[in-house]
Amino acid sequence: MEEIKREIKQEIDYQSPIYLQLREVVRAKIEDGEYPPGTAIPSENVLAETYGINRLTVRNAIDALVKEGLLKRVQGKGVYVMVKFERDLEVLGGFSQTMNEKNAKSAKKILIRECRVAGEHIARILEIKPEDVIYYIKRLDFADEEAIAMQEIYIPYNLVPNLEEVDISVFSMFEIYKFYGVNPNRAWQTLDLARLTKSDARLMNIDDTQAVFLFSCTTYDDNHRVIEYSKSYTRGDKCNFTVHFHK
Repeated sequence: MEEIKREIKQEIDYQSPIYLQLREVVRAKIEDGEYPPGTAIPSENVLAETYGINRLTVRNAIDALVKEGLLKRVQGKGVYVMVKFERDLEVLGGFSQTMNEKNAKSAKKILIRECRVAGEHIARILEIKPEDVIYYIKRLDFADEEAIAMQEIYIPYNLVPNLEEVDISVFSMFEIYKFYGVNPNRAWQTLDLARLTKSDARLMNIDDTQAVFLFSCTTYDDNHRVIEYSKSYTRGDKCNFTVHFHK
């Protein structure tokens, strides 16, 4: 045991703040898989004893990783390694499909579902008349019981005229489109940074000063019709995104 401790202590020196060094040691153990996603890391007492430092230093290091979203404190249980969900931005697919591919438990909470007049801005995007009726859906997307995205979705009413009768907390929009013979074929997506309102930030369990990724996406079917416009406010501390470049 003493030999193991001596070996571990060699990872810490005194040429930079100790808590920053411990932060990077813990980060490395997460990235190397020594601390797997979903598992608890050693307690503050154990880390302090292992590295020969005080608990306050350990707590500062852990707090820094909690703020980054790599760790999560669970009252009465400990500190757990968080799972980051990766999505390939070149693949056309919905939230549920992405979570299923990652073997994560997905869930949706519908906040608003209503019919409304499109208005000038949305009508221009959906290529319909401003007075046309659309569906507006606002929902929270959960992965392993944690809110990671808030979606606003705009759909032409005549595309899926009986949407109000479908349980959209059970079926994905891609599945519902198939019910009506609509085949999503391609999409145009932009990325920006945004901040949520105080009430929406509370729903996402984040501070309203924290920036989130805003993905705006216009989806077309194989007949070149615009079938959906969506805005996804996504927590950057919970997701990674990849893009492949081709020559």
